Amino acid sequence: MTFSIVARQGDAYGVAVASKFLAVGAVVPDARTGVGAVATQSFARFAYREELLGRLAAGEQAEEALAAATALDEGRETRQVGVVGIDSAATFTGAECNPWAGGVAREDGDTAYAIQGNILTGPEVVQEMERAWHESAGRPLAQRLHAALVAGDAAGGDSRGRQSAALYAVEPGSGYDGCGVLADLRVDDHADPVTELGRLLAEWEMYFGKPEGVQPLDGELADEVRGRLARLGFDGDDVATALADWAGNANYEARLSPDGIDRRVLEALRAATD
Repeated sequence: MTFSIVARQGDAYGVAVASKFLAVGAVVPDARTGVGAVATQSFARFAYREELLGRLAAGEQAEEALAAATALDEGRETRQVGVVGIDSAATFTGAECNPWAGGVAREDGDTAYAIQGNILTGPEVVQEMERAWHESAGRPLAQRLHAALVAGDAAGGDSRGRQSAALYAVEPGSGYDGCGVLADLRVDDHADPVTELGRLLAEWEMYFGKPEGVQPLDGELADEVRGRLARLGFDGDDVATALADWAGNANYEARLSPDGIDRRVLEALRAATD
């Protein structure tokens, strides 16, 4: 009752998933920095998450790990699993999964992915997810995962309807305080969960993303920023200090840069003062 993509891009791993099921993010996705990512669905076996990640960490390829794990599972024909490792990807759809059910797994240079779904409107869901993955090349992993989910949803998605979605991704040094969590988002019960997940992802990137498009705080830009900050009650001769005070108050401190002002922070400051 779910469609998902499990993927690697460089040293980042993640899963995006949607379903007509309450809180799908509590069950399906898992990922481990430097190891891989897993999605367990259909009649999900929660233990697959730790078991498969453990096998990957021990040096097994995704295909080998998945074959070994499913061979030991008496309920395997009701399961669906996607797994991606350092340089491998695999997907499994049991013969007793409710139709339409299926998936694809491929390795492609610096990336790898496994896309799968069950109780879908048809194979076009997986096909469109794969197309969206390729067309989003060059974008950050979390955005590519969400783009694939959007495409699958637009193609019909879960044939029973919509209820929840989730995105979990890891990357060394990413996230709050460099904890390694690139994104950790769940929409547990919503009429349009994939769209809501996209809204939350944009917010997550604003609060926990790294500085981008940094412009030096000098000349006319420094004067503009100083004036806008003063209107918000954050004034002083040192514009960098005033900016840091305001950004900390707004929870944008992850986007502070010693080289100037982050593009998105500047946009937020302008929006707050226009």
